[in-house]
Amino acid sequence: MWTKAFDRLLTHLIKQGRLSVTFADGTTRHYGSDDGPAAALTFHDPSLPRKMVMAPDLALGEAYMDGRLTIADDDLYGFLSLAMSNMAAQGQPWFRRPLVIGRWMLRRFKQFNPVSRAQKNVAHHYDLSSELYDLFLDEDKQYSCAYFSDPDMTLEAAQEAKKHHIARKLLIKPGMRVLDIGCGWGGMGLTLARDYGAQVTGVTLSREQHGIANARAKEAGLEGQAEFKLMDYRHVTGQFDRIVSVGMFEHVGVPHYGEYFDTLKRLLTPDGVALVHTIGRAGMPGATSAWITKYIFPGGYCPAMSEAVTAIEKSRLITTDVEVWRLHYAKTLRHWTERFEANIDKAHALYDERFCRMWRYYLITSELTFRANKHVVFQFQLSPKKETVPLTRDYLYQKDHGPARQAAE
Repeated sequence: MWTKAFDRLLTHLIKQGRLSVTFADGTTRHYGSDDGPAAALTFHDPSLPRKMVMAPDLALGEAYMDGRLTIADDDLYGFLSLAMSNMAAQGQPWFRRPLVIGRWMLRRFKQFNPVSRAQKNVAHHYDLSSELYDLFLDEDKQYSCAYFSDPDMTLEAAQEAKKHHIARKLLIKPGMRVLDIGCGWGGMGLTLARDYGAQVTGVTLSREQHGIANARAKEAGLEGQAEFKLMDYRHVTGQFDRIVSVGMFEHVGVPHYGEYFDTLKRLLTPDGVALVHTIGRAGMPGATSAWITKYIFPGGYCPAMSEAVTAIEKSRLITTDVEVWRLHYAKTLRHWTERFEANIDKAHALYDERFCRMWRYYLITSELTFRANKHVVFQFQLSPKKETVPLTRDYLYQKDHGPARQAAE
């Protein structure tokens, strides 16, 4: 029964390129056509057809991690490119739709992130060894989409470009009070303090990030200008001229969007500016991959623009600018994957084989999600007032309007 259902699933999905599957009983079946890329799988677990019909993304990821599924030449990128491009083109077969609807109906429960649960979710991912992140991130430990204003940029240059592009959107002047929500290892906040003269407060729920960010501030001689706190953004008090949040909104969850933007409104001065940088969907609302939820980002969700904008409108903040980055994150993830694979021996020294396979699967599926699906990056510029920011975007692209000039104004 399940082999037949699995056969129908792959017959429906694979139209371009050829996929060969050797089952646990030794039989091999072929799907698709010869006019495109090819990939070959071997199942070592007879229960895989059933599991993949019920939850393809979860079953596939777990089977690859555990070695219950192997790929010819271990060409994970080639297989996932073939599979994800076909899935994007064909969509789900009719007999899987009830399962998809069920996942949709449960999404708000899975995204319920009160303070205690949010802290546990953050620790699951960000409190891993900092040495792991050193294997693939740039020197500033930027763990979000880089900005390739020149397609030939190095990862380091593109991450620097990202930070300064955001700083220009914030229109920062020396002495301004800046709140960095989800400050990571401190790179964004330290840049705003060092290069733009801002007085920065960063908040994170990750103990690893908190300790490293403050150590970096001390090492840079910015202790009195950049402070990083271990606390939930909902507990922050005071007023700030600017708020920046890069790669954190994905952890908020739809049930908390109103709370998030109301908090931004409460903390901003009347003529303040906020910049929210987040992965999003250039399409309808959806549900997070079950594999990603279980192993990588519990409680996480990338919003459709309609979901974010609806919450912004209710907060009475004004959207002064929206920018959509399409393939910048795909390029960023390609750099990360190449660096991680080049350092795989060091990764094995930190974690076991299963973890390393999981991390490789995460990086590659993430890249291909941006290439084959409708995932993009949104930057929302927000303010309580229409007049706070310039009426055109010219100020973002003036070559002489860099850090040195900002600090001098």
